[in-house]
Amino acid sequence: MSLSALLGSGEFEPWTEDVDRWALERATGDGTVLILPTASAPEGDDVFDRWGRMGLEHYRDLGIPAEVLPLKGRDDAGNPDLVRRVGTASMVFFSGGNPAYLAATLVETPLWGAVLEGLGRGLAYAGCSAGIAALGDVAPDSTSSDPTSAHFWRRGLGLFPELYFGPHWDALERYVPGLRASILASVPRDARMLAIDERTAVVGDGREWAVMGAGKAHLLEGGRWQEHPSGSTFTALLEHHAVGKQPHQPVRKTGW
Repeated sequence: MSLSALLGSGEFEPWTEDVDRWALERATGDGTVLILPTASAPEGDDVFDRWGRMGLEHYRDLGIPAEVLPLKGRDDAGNPDLVRRVGTASMVFFSGGNPAYLAATLVETPLWGAVLEGLGRGLAYAGCSAGIAALGDVAPDSTSSDPTSAHFWRRGLGLFPELYFGPHWDALERYVPGLRASILASVPRDARMLAIDERTAVVGDGREWAVMGAGKAHLLEGGRWQEHPSGSTFTALLEHHAVGKQPHQPVRKTGW
């Protein structure tokens, strides 16, 4: 099992200190956090750099060594120097942006391979918003406004097979009325989904999970929702793929 910290929103804000320390206390490596604002790269260097600075300032205030990896495209994901850093770090943190872009940038690259290998030796994976939405077999393309469109779901990273993610879950209706229902209409009837509210995190080892932050985690299994408030724990086998195994592509678009 691998260490994961899955945030619905609010990366690098003060409330995440408990999440960071939970992961780093259990991780192996040199104690360093690698900050990867990769999902925001299509928005331009200013946005990418802003997320990087926020991460550096956050970890500096906590006394935790951190650095930004300049991973903006697939060419960067083959850079031996960046791959080497993953091999010694204690945690990688992928912040928000476009989940489909993040997955397309990483899948089947040396850097993603190094992350998968690292998970086996105790590297912690942390992600927020796009940083978790890319982890299933499919990842949403945030440039599309219609979740039922054939262009909305793209290939994901497959770290959590046959699982859909719903970050910002409690805020979706404020962003776009009806968005939550549209997302549910776009996934199979028997889909499993882990939806996480804003400023809320689910931390665990692939089977045993705890909820931290301001909101709730919502797990959809067998057509029924389970709600897990902050401070609670739950058991759910959200198995990670073995290193080198390619993600399964599920049959989709069966409606809800």
